[in-house]
Amino acid sequence: MDQFGNRHDRPAGQLTARLAARPAHSRGRLHPEHDDAPRGPRDIFQRDRDRIIHSVAFRRLRHKTQVFIAPDGDHFRVRLTHSIEVAQIGRTIARALGLNEDLTEALCLAHDLGHPPFGHGGEDALDAALADAGGFDHNAHTIRIVTRLETPYPDIDGLNLSWEALEGLAKHNGPVRNPTWAMAEADTAFDLMLGSWPSLEAQVAAISDDIAYDNHDIDDGLRSGILALDELVEVPIVARHWRAIERRHPGIAVDRKQRALVRDLIGTMVGDVLAETAQRVADARVETIDDVRAAGRSLAGFSEPLAAEEAELKRFLYQRLYGSPALDDVRVEAERVIANLAAAYRADPSLLPTSWQRAGDRVGQLRTIGDFIAGMTDRFAIARHEELVGPVRLPADRF
Repeated sequence: MDQFGNRHDRPAGQLTARLAARPAHSRGRLHPEHDDAPRGPRDIFQRDRDRIIHSVAFRRLRHKTQVFIAPDGDHFRVRLTHSIEVAQIGRTIARALGLNEDLTEALCLAHDLGHPPFGHGGEDALDAALADAGGFDHNAHTIRIVTRLETPYPDIDGLNLSWEALEGLAKHNGPVRNPTWAMAEADTAFDLMLGSWPSLEAQVAAISDDIAYDNHDIDDGLRSGILALDELVEVPIVARHWRAIERRHPGIAVDRKQRALVRDLIGTMVGDVLAETAQRVADARVETIDDVRAAGRSLAGFSEPLAAEEAELKRFLYQRLYGSPALDDVRVEAERVIANLAAAYRADPSLLPTSWQRAGDRVGQLRTIGDFIAGMTDRFAIARHEELVGPVRLPADRF
């Protein structure tokens, strides 16, 4: 057993590989395609991944906020770099477990496509602005992007991703009991079995997201000076790793210790997920992917002891980083920008680009306004606000 009580009787991959998503067994795409390209149907998930990487929405993540406003400096994470780091962790876990790496990577890369500008503050403001049109949810908007808003093909809307990719994007955080209008719309077109759990690949993508943002927000928080190192090292999981680093590397510079801390924390979390996932799979006695979907719980995740430590770390980050006065002031202004843009376009839809204007259906028009604002980068939203409404009062040194 390891320090968290996990058994290691058999390698994790031996228990989970038989549950991997198989391209040959894919439920296919909503719109059938000819497989006369160099990559045939056996590479369906690889093609999903490539379609995501080549999408406009993926490129826009370069200038969308992760924690710090996206133009805030070259060294802080943005949605794009975060998604790439999630994919790196996800592929590592998928490979060790014998799961489908291409599907896992596709889900990791696409999981944040639906985020509007300015992170969760921007999402809250847009949700409030569209309350009379069904609101806004970034996860459902991800599905809307890949099924409708991206238009690389002349005869269909969306990226025409595989059923497994759409299922994983819709449900990577678990069953969707009360789908929003956008999610329900996609589910009506292509039944995603919203009430069940998703594949192990999707579950791995979800836990990889947690691992990435926990640790990379530590890194960015320390770089920014908002997180105080002496407070951070009092968090139990951090304290344990910090002491181990000091024993291994006495006398090294603090900045090198900080980078070692992030690497070691990621390594510990990944190792725990591998052991715990194998244990849950063995205990659940699942034999097929359908068994995974019907298991009634996530089979990929942290052990109970590490989950408790990770939850304590999250509480610290919410108190000291995400809720810090420095970021709160920026969040309030960012929410004002989104609210003002929504109000301006609602009052005069002719301000939208011609291709985004629609006549007649009021709810549809409001949802189109939401689509347009959600697709903006931070910089574009700021520029449109200054053009249509007035100055943006974000600190000048953040740009």
